[in-house]
Amino acid sequence: MTSPAPTLEKRPAARTRRRGPVVDPAALAEVERLTVGVERRRDLLIEALHCLNDALGCLPEGHLVALATLWRLAPVEVFEVATFYAHFEVVPAGAPLPPPLAVRLCDGPSCRMAGADALHDAVAAAPPDGCRVVAGPCMGRCDQGPVALVGRRAVTRATPKAIAAAAAEGGAPRLPGDAQRLAHAHTEGVYRVLASLRAGQRSVEEVLTTLEEAGLRGLGGAGFPTARKWHTVRQMPGPRAVCVNADEGEPGTLKDRLWLEGRPHRVIEGALIAAWAVEADLVVIYLRDEYPEAHALLLAEIAEVIAHGLAGGVTIELRRGAGAYICGEESAMIESIEGKRGWPRHRPPYVAQAGLFGRPTVVNNVETLCWVPEILEKGAAWWQDLGRHGRHGLRAFSVSGRVRLPGVKVAPAGITLTELLAEYCGGMAEGHRLKAFLPGGASGGIMPAALADLPLDFGSFEPHGGFIGSGAVVVFSHADDLREVARDLMRFMAHESCGQCTPCRVGCDKAVSLLEAPALDTDLLADLAQVMRDGSICGLGQAAPNIWQTLLRHFPEEARR
Repeated sequence: MTSPAPTLEKRPAARTRRRGPVVDPAALAEVERLTVGVERRRDLLIEALHCLNDALGCLPEGHLVALATLWRLAPVEVFEVATFYAHFEVVPAGAPLPPPLAVRLCDGPSCRMAGADALHDAVAAAPPDGCRVVAGPCMGRCDQGPVALVGRRAVTRATPKAIAAAAAEGGAPRLPGDAQRLAHAHTEGVYRVLASLRAGQRSVEEVLTTLEEAGLRGLGGAGFPTARKWHTVRQMPGPRAVCVNADEGEPGTLKDRLWLEGRPHRVIEGALIAAWAVEADLVVIYLRDEYPEAHALLLAEIAEVIAHGLAGGVTIELRRGAGAYICGEESAMIESIEGKRGWPRHRPPYVAQAGLFGRPTVVNNVETLCWVPEILEKGAAWWQDLGRHGRHGLRAFSVSGRVRLPGVKVAPAGITLTELLAEYCGGMAEGHRLKAFLPGGASGGIMPAALADLPLDFGSFEPHGGFIGSGAVVVFSHADDLREVARDLMRFMAHESCGQCTPCRVGCDKAVSLLEAPALDTDLLADLAQVMRDGSICGLGQAAPNIWQTLLRHFPEEARR
């Protein structure tokens, strides 16, 4: 008996529809128009998103699909970046678009002391026409609070009337001072140190020796010796790169804006000297998005440097951040420059070995690079003689809070808080007495007035549970509830955690809930601190426990309230 012939299954009909989201032709045309001038490179994705966001006030989902199509990227690559950064608001398909202009009101500690809560309530109750009101973290103007960012314009000592006026003008940035003079600053004698080095008046070894003898360290927080960092990168195989970290997002920090808005040429000269020393052909300046005026000035100065042949064959690029504190961490910053989410990298390799685009990379912050030309011009001995209490050099301290004269104070390294307040800040604000201070922003810990006579420098506060970091000094008085301060600082950390690692992502949220409880579970907080320090990838999760641990250590009576 013969078996029946097998039945062959019919093949499914060929697909007549392409996979994935359908591209709207109108959105495609608009994206193409708005991103004219932006080269379609993967690392420029964030710049393209800024073009859309600046024009539309948000990022409609259909436009992101169109952008992915034009740039030949998977939609997920575009969406994961667009949804990571706080200054981008992705609007789902079919949802109504929000008002086009964002009014961001700072809720940092200094602005709250200056009345930010009342300002937020007043503006939110009656927002200017065409505006949406959102809270935002520290905006780097802590000495002029309360602060608002209306579109791309910063409004200091903000009032509802001033915010409405900025909104009526479209929120365009307003350049500080004489922008034309700054843009042509090289004619006033700057870049001369760079020129002397390129002319062979000093060798790289002599430059590194001078910086080493001066003892110049990274002034963005970590304090790594500058000469050693440059020497390490120089020993690595090329090509090499230099990145300028201008993303000072630590609450209370505003010092880099002193140079970015006042002496942008000094920043660029320092970066080009670093590039000369390590033989790099690429310099990238990564600027926080809260500094639109500095962005305009740097663009003008970079154009002048290139036009007058001062770049010396080095490519100089300026990149905008998009509202992510984590991008102040050097490897997260590099990820962002490459057009990705700002996720810190696992180490090794270190960025000095494999940084931007895989190149060995020097990463220095703005203040560090600004001192380089001056030290090379005046000598290591000049720098060594400037400090106090056994410390060396100068530091720009960002001082805010309950002081009479807040602002950026360029003072001797090692000066004490008592001396800083008396000599540079006019003392405490009227009717206030010193109770506590942050020596290094949120992650530097909450220190008591009893430690006000310690040198404000590296190594002074570590035995007491904190550190100097970037020198963001926020001063509190008897009028301030320090437990509420600690809660606010931890809410900031929870909001800014990139979410990549569980100890930080879950730990920051858990710390907020524990600090909000009526009674503090000190044993659980101690365990949580240990887990976060041991298991977090980067400094955010490792340093965040300083906030509650210093509160419990130095202010137990406040912690019990």
